[in-house]
Amino acid sequence: MKYQYSKSLISGTICAGGSLGTIIPPSVVVVVLGPIADVSIGDLMVGMIFPGLILSGLYIIYIVGLCILRPQTAPRVDDGADDPPFLQKVTITVKALVPPLVMIFAVLGSIMLGWAAPTEAAALGAVGAFLMSILYGRFSFGMFGAALVKTITVTSMIMFILMAGSLFTGVFVGSGGMSIMRDMIGALELSPAMLLVIFLLLVFIAGFFLEWISILLIFVPIFMPFVRDLGFEPVWFCMLLLVMIQTSYLTPPMAPAIFYLRGVAPRDITLRHMYAGVIPFIVIQLIALAIVAAFPQTALWLPNQVLGFN
Repeated sequence: MKYQYSKSLISGTICAGGSLGTIIPPSVVVVVLGPIADVSIGDLMVGMIFPGLILSGLYIIYIVGLCILRPQTAPRVDDGADDPPFLQKVTITVKALVPPLVMIFAVLGSIMLGWAAPTEAAALGAVGAFLMSILYGRFSFGMFGAALVKTITVTSMIMFILMAGSLFTGVFVGSGGMSIMRDMIGALELSPAMLLVIFLLLVFIAGFFLEWISILLIFVPIFMPFVRDLGFEPVWFCMLLLVMIQTSYLTPPMAPAIFYLRGVAPRDITLRHMYAGVIPFIVIQLIALAIVAAFPQTALWLPNQVLGFN
């Protein structure tokens, strides 16, 4: 705002960039989605890398293109007299980037290289975080105890969510809901592609009103049997689902990314700026969805090469 950047571009970039956590590993959404969809979390973690890179690449192309076509959107900033020298900037950047990259490699790299299962990789990540807190001089037993309590809280929450999803699925199947749905879908005589579009459209519409946990618990247990019956690869369908769920972070009236930003943004940035800013990124997400849908290997090739899940 100091340099007169477009408030809509600021808002859209922050909201869309923050929502990338859904499709960029490691993702809490995947940890919940895997057991509900009965798909390996490791396959999903590896499979989401290319779709995530495609989506973030499209974001970058849009932002750079917009700034080239409309320079007033993000005016060029000249170095000031108080700017640190180049080597100092590099040093600051390295110190900020290396620890997260080491953590990412400890978790994802160990899975992709076959050194550890997802659960073992999580333990490596925990050890890495523990060691880094000591190296940075921030370790304390109080912080360690708080981390243990937080771990138990989050793990319990996820396990209760999975238990609730299993109960929902069991009641739905036991009461004959799945048989009714099969009969209804069979009567419609829809093609597999059209049925897939309907599934994703339902998730997109639900994203206007429901949080991602509710979407997973309600729709995934119902969709996955049909996905497998139609011959679609479950990992690929989950990637489409993740991209579609990501749009729910940006689509009003729920739009949690917008409301989170509203809570911390200056008053000069209004909801109007935020809504206008996220619209292009929603369109970009739909383009990325079409790319992954048209080219399933964007989601399947890397897990096949690294994990050999096929």
